[in-house]
Amino acid sequence: MANMEPLADTQRVIDWDELPEQVRSIPEGFNPLDKGVLMKHQVEWLATQGSLVAGPKGRRTGFTFAQALDDTVTASSRKSAGGDNIYYIGDTKEKGLEFVGYVATFARVIAQAQGDGVSGIEQYIFKDQDDDGNSRDITAYRIRFASGFRVVALSSRPANIRGLQGKVRIDEAAFHADVQGVLDAATALLIWGGEIRVISTHNGKNNPFNQLIKDIESGRYGDDAKVYTATFDDAVANGLYERVCLMRGWEMSEKGKKAWYTRIRAAYGPRKAAMREELDAIPRDGGGVCIPGVWIERAMPEDRPVVRLALPEDFALKPEDERRAWCDEWIEKNLTPLFELLDPKDDYVFGSDFARHRDFSIFCPLAVKKDMRRTVPWVIEMHKVPTRQQEQIIWACIDALFRFGGGAMDATGPGQTIAEYTADKFGHEAIHQVNLSRAWYGEHMRRLVDAFEDGAIEIPNDRSLEGDLRAIEESDGIPMVVKARRKDIKDPELYRHGDFAVALALAWYASLNRSVLKYAYQSVRVGPGHRHARPVRATGGFKGRGGLL
Repeated sequence: MANMEPLADTQRVIDWDELPEQVRSIPEGFNPLDKGVLMKHQVEWLATQGSLVAGPKGRRTGFTFAQALDDTVTASSRKSAGGDNIYYIGDTKEKGLEFVGYVATFARVIAQAQGDGVSGIEQYIFKDQDDDGNSRDITAYRIRFASGFRVVALSSRPANIRGLQGKVRIDEAAFHADVQGVLDAATALLIWGGEIRVISTHNGKNNPFNQLIKDIESGRYGDDAKVYTATFDDAVANGLYERVCLMRGWEMSEKGKKAWYTRIRAAYGPRKAAMREELDAIPRDGGGVCIPGVWIERAMPEDRPVVRLALPEDFALKPEDERRAWCDEWIEKNLTPLFELLDPKDDYVFGSDFARHRDFSIFCPLAVKKDMRRTVPWVIEMHKVPTRQQEQIIWACIDALFRFGGGAMDATGPGQTIAEYTADKFGHEAIHQVNLSRAWYGEHMRRLVDAFEDGAIEIPNDRSLEGDLRAIEESDGIPMVVKARRKDIKDPELYRHGDFAVALALAWYASLNRSVLKYAYQSVRVGPGHRHARPVRATGGFKGRGGLL
């Protein structure tokens, strides 16, 4: 079994008795609203003034809520009193709608107190134009005040926000599709005397948001740029639990506070680094190679089969029936022993990275254990194998997987055909056809890196597989396999560029997006003279090798 130390360490991190007294205690007669609607750290965030202010934070600490209140006051004020336009840029459309929802609630209260008019939430089209004069329409939300100013929430990052006049708020900056682009555009606003407040949970040490924080702290943006940090524990010490109780109608108690706090920390399980990043505002390690060797070695507890099939170029010139017969015999001889290693109690998915000539095609099954750990029982690599024979091999492997929950296949370029045919055979609801891109890597590769850090995955002990995993590198804050140029490779015929890493990332993705399938059992032949019960899919109307219905 893999080293479970990360889980033990997580338990130490949430040792309740070692936490500061102000986090654990509830003062007698405490009223969370005695000092107003905002908590201490929210007030301090708003009091941190500068032309550029960055706020690294723990999740749900209330920075956005506090900012919405302050911005409502700003937009409703006359220019002589500091009034101005507010532009909110979230990482999703939903975040923008949530922000203007806060503003609308505060605006109604302010309008009643001041007798001023205020519009409701309006949806309109924001005309965005880049430096080359190209324009596009962006859905935006707006609230207009009698002061003549407005609060605008853009549903996605504009290509060019340099022309916005007012105060800009960038929320969850570290998770924007183009983190560096939005920060570059926002900082250009300072030329025109604008004000920028950047709020975000961390997303790795090498993310441009973390670099912005380090640059501000080192003085690169001058004395008028500031950083204010608030962690989950800061929020708890300032009354977060008590406010949750107030909103939910719960009875406050120190016992209840301990259970609530511990449950939140324990929800991260062995994902210690994720917990520290999301709750304690401590960015995860990143940069260069994403998966250190010590994590990979921990994930390789034992030797497991890695079957490699390399064929000569002229194999593809043989008649199709001859190639198919040869491949059937190869499957029976080399893959049947692998199928016997599968555990019928586990759920199985797979990832497949396609290549035809220079690179390696990889088929990577992934067992999902009852405790949700993932295990790779064996791996198949194919080099210069014709597409039809790759199809034979992949389909035979899928037929052999117990409690099959689907798979993810590289559908980029030439891989699209075999991915589509496999989806036609086994069901489009089960086979994810993935177009590999920076956006996909940005959303999903980090989860595989986290699995190695948290000790939640096991793979075969193999030097080539290890080398492939070391090929995952940070590229502008995104962990991905960066393709090398052919002319830069000394021996391109023997070069690997992280093929297994891509297949494993696809398998991990498939394990998080499993199909809901019904299973039946029937006796199937898995080798000469051997029969045993294998669960097979009982829906979908397909008939294939190994008894798949």
